[in-house]
Amino acid sequence: MITAIIPAAGESRRMQTNINKQFLRIAGQPVLTRTLLSLRGFVDEYIIVCRPGEEKQCREAVSAVLEDYKLLPGGATRQDSVYAGLTQARGDYVLIHDGSRPLASPDLIRRVIAAAKVHGAAIPALPVTDTIKEVSGGMVQATLDRTLLHAVQTPQVFRRELLLSAYEQAGKGRQQATDDAFLVETLGQPIKVVPGEAANLKITHPQDILRATQIIGETIRTGIGYDVHQLTPGRQLILGGVHIPFAKGLMGHSDADVLVHAIMDALLGAAGLGDIGRHFPDTDPAWAGADSCRLLAHVAGLLAAEDMRIINIDAVIIAQQPKISPYIPQMQKNIADSAGVEIAEINLKATTTEGLGFAGRGEGIAAQSVCTVAAVTGNRR
Repeated sequence: MITAIIPAAGESRRMQTNINKQFLRIAGQPVLTRTLLSLRGFVDEYIIVCRPGEEKQCREAVSAVLEDYKLLPGGATRQDSVYAGLTQARGDYVLIHDGSRPLASPDLIRRVIAAAKVHGAAIPALPVTDTIKEVSGGMVQATLDRTLLHAVQTPQVFRRELLLSAYEQAGKGRQQATDDAFLVETLGQPIKVVPGEAANLKITHPQDILRATQIIGETIRTGIGYDVHQLTPGRQLILGGVHIPFAKGLMGHSDADVLVHAIMDALLGAAGLGDIGRHFPDTDPAWAGADSCRLLAHVAGLLAAEDMRIINIDAVIIAQQPKISPYIPQMQKNIADSAGVEIAEINLKATTTEGLGFAGRGEGIAAQSVCTVAAVTGNRR
């Protein structure tokens, strides 16, 4: 059994932001979410250690990936935070992985675990390629032999009893360390080094977010949607999830929300997932009178399952009457909530046809939409 302890209680001082770096987004997902995604299939128990006061954000990021986990308050130092998790770990082996390392590959995790099961302790590391100098007071003191130096990463994996002994010994001597392997070294325990990965970067500075996004890779895709429904007496007029007082409403199998239907078709088109007729056929009684905003939420879920995120939704309502503009702010909110995006990513417009065509004669209402999504191309799973 393997227990993962994820320290995510840092203050992110070097990120130049008030947001904990674990909650910054890479390709539409929090850093912490992507870190946990990389561990799925390798770990039996998860212990997340977060900064007090950030429990809500942490649960949101973790719950996107995991159902079963422990959330613990972090300590004054990283060492305190890991020890808090270690005292509750049940696994024979413990995997320590920085919450801000979202790009560890399955091969890397597999190598470290396998080595730890043989040697009792294993870490990934990369040989240093730059010349390293010891500096004091702004002056060079010595040049170190870089052939002996490695840059250490996480995940680091240890037999639980070994790591617990190292932490208890460190506590007695008030010894502080920047990684867990150092504490194990003080016990005289050999530690196996396996090849690390350059892509396994730790999010530390603002530019690291851009680097991580580039490594993951995204393709921008665009879809177009169009829909039209007939106006008829005896029906409510629903546009963008808003009930608009009017003498007529739109005819359709669902609530006939022509705006939301056009948006759904545009999103499905961008994702290459067909159209709304394929997913919500008008021959299926399950969709009779359905709330189209609820259907939009389902479409957003389909995109998320394909590792796609919505970047922008732009749409126009084409109607001679009634006047639409007073309702647009509420429509934008409804659509943003249903699609799981910010209101700033929604742009809605309304226009007439100057009395021309079916819309100009008041026979129906049409809507057009163009939506942009980002598809992850470098899915590391």
